[in-house]
Amino acid sequence: MILVNGKPEDRIAITDRGLQYGDGLFETIAYRNGIAEFLQQHLERLLLGCEKLGINFTHVDRLKHEVTQICDDLADNDAVIKIIITRGSGGRGYFANADMVATRIVSSHPLPNYPEEHATNGVAVRFCQHRLSDNVQLAGIKHLNRLDQVLARNEWTDPAISEGLMSNADGNIVEGTMSNLFIVLGNKLITPLLTHAGIAGIIRARLIAIAQDYGLEFEQRNVSRSDITNAQELFVCNSVIGIWPVRSIETRSYPVGPITQLLQILLSKSPK
Repeated sequence: MILVNGKPEDRIAITDRGLQYGDGLFETIAYRNGIAEFLQQHLERLLLGCEKLGINFTHVDRLKHEVTQICDDLADNDAVIKIIITRGSGGRGYFANADMVATRIVSSHPLPNYPEEHATNGVAVRFCQHRLSDNVQLAGIKHLNRLDQVLARNEWTDPAISEGLMSNADGNIVEGTMSNLFIVLGNKLITPLLTHAGIAGIIRARLIAIAQDYGLEFEQRNVSRSDITNAQELFVCNSVIGIWPVRSIETRSYPVGPITQLLQILLSKSPK
């Protein structure tokens, strides 16, 4: 099911700035067991992104109603719900008139059928050659321009590789192409800083809160390749996959360690 501004539709105007310039934001929400998981957190991030980009989005209640329509249509069928907000349609050129009406797109898609062993035994990942673009203004938000991720993800076709880790201009590891990264180094849980690049993931934020509530030693800081090499545990996470332990990066192997397993359990029990 696809709704464009509340109406069943699978087309947008060619003048829409989301198409023309990637001028907008999106959210990817897991719908499982009849629940749109972490919906409120996704909507809050979406609104924060609109504020950062100066998108005049005022139809939050309509958007919530449209998400409810999608959920009702899905019933008990697990899926992925995607929300896209663009600045709306305008003429050619980068300047955006302040009176533009934002475009709302809400759609449902099949939930990826990832093997259960990804979560239990871990996945193989690689280092990507393409680097993330540094931009303080855009760091953290889930804007529509994903060319960095597109280029990085298309560096490999080996189905045995489940994810690629991306670095910034300084060579520090920031995130995966579709996920956030955590490492355990010296019994401390660490996740990369996202001050200049990367997406502030919903599951990342939930895990930070869980770690702090549980009393785990935790830090957000730059993560180097040597940190990856020396780590005792690694895992990647996002709203659809939850937590995937990393069992190998190229020639380096890692165990599915106790902190990763603990966080998987705590996340599963976390209110959604």
